[in-house]
Amino acid sequence: MRTHRRAAGLTAAALTATALVAAGPTATSTAAPTSPTTQAASGWFDRVATYPVFQNLPTGVAPTSQTVAEISAVTADGRTMIYTDAAGKRIGFLDLSDPAAPRGTGSVDLTQLGDASDEPTSVAVVGDYVLVVVDTSASFTNPSGRLDVIKISDRTRVRSIQLGGQPDSIAVSKDLKFAAIAIENQRDENATPSGGSKGDLPQAPAGFVQVVDLPSPSDPSGWTVTPVTLPSSALTGLTAPDDAEPEYVDINDANVLALTLQENNGVVFIDLATKAVLRSWSAGTVTLSGVDNTSDKVFNPTATITGVPREPDAIQWVGPDLVATANEGDWKGGSRGWTVFNATTGAVVWDAGTSFERIAVAHGLFNDARASKKGTEPEGLAFETFGGTPYAFVGSERSNFVAVYDMSDPTAPVFRQVLPTTNGPEGLLPVPSRNLLLTSSETDDASVGVRASVGVFRLGTSTPTFPSIVSTPTDGSAQPIGWTALGALSAAPGDPTHLWSASDSAASPGRLYSVDVSKSPAVIDRVVETTESGAPVALDIEAVSARSEGGFWLGSEGATGAANALVKVSATGVVQQRVSLPTAVSDRIKNWGIEGVAATGTGSAEQVYVALQRPLWVDPSVAAGAVQPVEGNNARIGRYDVATGAWTWFLYPLETTSTSGDWIGLSEITMVDSDTVAVIERDKLNGPAAAVKRVYTVDLPSTATGSVTPVTKRLAVDVLPTLRGLKGWTQEKLEGLTIGADRQVYAVTDNDGLKDATGETQFLRLGKATDVFSSALSSSTSLKLSATSMLLGGTATATVTVTPASSAASAGTVTLLDGGTPVATVKPSSTGVATFTFTPGLGSHSYTATWSGTDTRRPSTSSASTLVVGKVVTTTTLRADVGRKKVRLHATVTGATSGTVTFTSRGKVLGTATVRSGVATLVLKAKPGRRTVVASYAAHDSVLGSESNAVTVKVKKAKKRR
Repeated sequence: MRTHRRAAGLTAAALTATALVAAGPTATSTAAPTSPTTQAASGWFDRVATYPVFQNLPTGVAPTSQTVAEISAVTADGRTMIYTDAAGKRIGFLDLSDPAAPRGTGSVDLTQLGDASDEPTSVAVVGDYVLVVVDTSASFTNPSGRLDVIKISDRTRVRSIQLGGQPDSIAVSKDLKFAAIAIENQRDENATPSGGSKGDLPQAPAGFVQVVDLPSPSDPSGWTVTPVTLPSSALTGLTAPDDAEPEYVDINDANVLALTLQENNGVVFIDLATKAVLRSWSAGTVTLSGVDNTSDKVFNPTATITGVPREPDAIQWVGPDLVATANEGDWKGGSRGWTVFNATTGAVVWDAGTSFERIAVAHGLFNDARASKKGTEPEGLAFETFGGTPYAFVGSERSNFVAVYDMSDPTAPVFRQVLPTTNGPEGLLPVPSRNLLLTSSETDDASVGVRASVGVFRLGTSTPTFPSIVSTPTDGSAQPIGWTALGALSAAPGDPTHLWSASDSAASPGRLYSVDVSKSPAVIDRVVETTESGAPVALDIEAVSARSEGGFWLGSEGATGAANALVKVSATGVVQQRVSLPTAVSDRIKNWGIEGVAATGTGSAEQVYVALQRPLWVDPSVAAGAVQPVEGNNARIGRYDVATGAWTWFLYPLETTSTSGDWIGLSEITMVDSDTVAVIERDKLNGPAAAVKRVYTVDLPSTATGSVTPVTKRLAVDVLPTLRGLKGWTQEKLEGLTIGADRQVYAVTDNDGLKDATGETQFLRLGKATDVFSSALSSSTSLKLSATSMLLGGTATATVTVTPASSAASAGTVTLLDGGTPVATVKPSSTGVATFTFTPGLGSHSYTATWSGTDTRRPSTSSASTLVVGKVVTTTTLRADVGRKKVRLHATVTGATSGTVTFTSRGKVLGTATVRSGVATLVLKAKPGRRTVVASYAAHDSVLGSESNAVTVKVKKAKKRR
């Protein structure tokens, strides 16, 4: 019976080595530490797109059908990618005209060209054609295969060539004169050869190499195939020289083929022009110290593995006489690293040692489930020059990443960065003409949301978005802090540069991590492990809240409702107290319990809030899909009073989902202010299906009504656009949220310890708390003036009130503005009140007051209040004193103490006088007669004018003396 073929590494149209310096002495990894923010000579590779290949399935095929992307090739213009899909028995095509938006353009069904069991194992491009290597084997003992030549433009097969055995990889020479195919004739892991053990070699028939001569790349009809056998006499010193089992091929500029024999732990070189086997040598063994080789959830890199065969998979020429191998291992070995060899002698000139695995650890990508096997399993390897800088790309099959190395000196590779991929990165395809690196992943399981994809990375000058959090050192030069599954966040009280996080049950014992957020990426710089009664203790830490008094409150979820508990631990992780949930709650939550913890207050005022992930169930023993909630589609938020031991419960309304197998629940809780919490509400979906990754705020009343008090939620931020903006696989578990002591909002995704997940941890900086929680942290400012109108020269009072008063007390400043121009600035009182006394100028004034805000409250501005300041109103009265010789006119001006009064009679000015002490006096000669006089006070500056009543002045004629 035939098994699914595990294709290997990268094959592409023209991946060849650049002539570099000669081999140096044997060395191990000594790369200098490289900061993740230190730019390499040619820049950084950053992810610009992730394309799930199920979106390229043929019409009528269910989207949940298994479909993968393993080995890929690209057309000469770099715009069309072709990938193998062994699960779907097809090859797929992607349009990369816009690398940031790959577009599936269909596929070719190989079962229509052969039979229903035909599987592609590799592809390469020659001019207008894609060469598809197809495994058609009926069984392990009756292997077969063919080479299909398909015209790319119309996707028709123009030729098919029988290969005479089960093929694996293909490579094409740079000059397009040759193609070489590894005919593996792989072993049956369940077969027992004579005199051997189950799965041992040799198992006939032996593998070999097919060399395809391409006299004219544009005319496949003239291509010929020549088998090159690998006689045991040419494989001296290998594990089973009479059963070569070729794995992976690469061709240099001189058309010499380098070929790995993985199960034989060897490398063979063949001259393609003459078809002659030039030499072979063993890849040797390695002894590694400082390795974690136990799958026990414990970060314990203290073991030594001795004499382990490298068993290389992918191979690449990296110099005129240098080859590099990815030492994945198979049945006997795997060194968890990669090696540069002298191609002539087989001498090791550089070896990664444990550095490759340490890189995985530093980036949270250590796969504990594989620790007892082959660890990170470096499988794929690619080499190419971008912008004058040669790079090696090494793919980790089990930890889902690609490590990038500067190969300017191929005898001393320098680690540059890690690129995150989806599960099982199989193919690595550099496209230097477009500054792209393409990755393709072979793992696909729709039932858990793990889907195969193509990743697109572009070389540029911007700092890459990954990693967002690491533990140092990142280059593997020393042992970093091990970490995984960051499902919780907490502020570090009083320390604006740090947060606390924790691992859930993916790590044992319970682990708390100090995270330095003053650096980018954030750095895990310390770990605290939990102990109880003097021994390490495993806790399912889903939540953490650092106490201002020292130590932590932890939320331990556990596998059962009864296992859920609040756990108080000291600053050194010693368990001090366990607080179980009330049985009325724990009996109805199964294993979806405490997901968030937030503590507030100190001493007798300390309170601890918890978020339960899902609704209480009528019967927690039923399967998740048959849940019958007790209280409808609502989750519970609890408040535990530390002093009294009393619980208060609130009912939180959840969103709904119509997706089969999905549910929505809470993942975190954090304090926004004294009576407001923020929670994460999320679905179980990931990738393009992800829909609900949100943060809501909830006001919790200090007193509750009834046994459970319903609450209302307000959307604070939808995090889904931020997650999608990272251009990777949208993570399911948005699980950690906190407001740091720096008043910034942070969130983190839980990588689930790489179980049914890509393993990528996304540490998010969402912005200032006052911006993210603008509604919850809003303030209001009101302004009241002492009058709405007044006369110039008067004094006005403005009373400004900022609410809530607790936020305004002794914090922030209030500024009174007149039409946008500041009048004065003061600090509010302890009750949030600021008072201004001022003398306004003439005219209409529009006053507003602004409060500057604080780290805990947003600024606010009052509505405008109008104050009209007018000129002084005057009244003028006239009095005439008539004497025998003189007439005195007295104008009394009320409202003015200065100015000028003009006296007129029938329009004729009699004279003017200056106002002194409110009176202006004009003296006239007494002329007999009668006249009407009016006094007019002239307006000026801030005083209005006025006119007196008319006064009749009668002067009698003097009597003549007789």
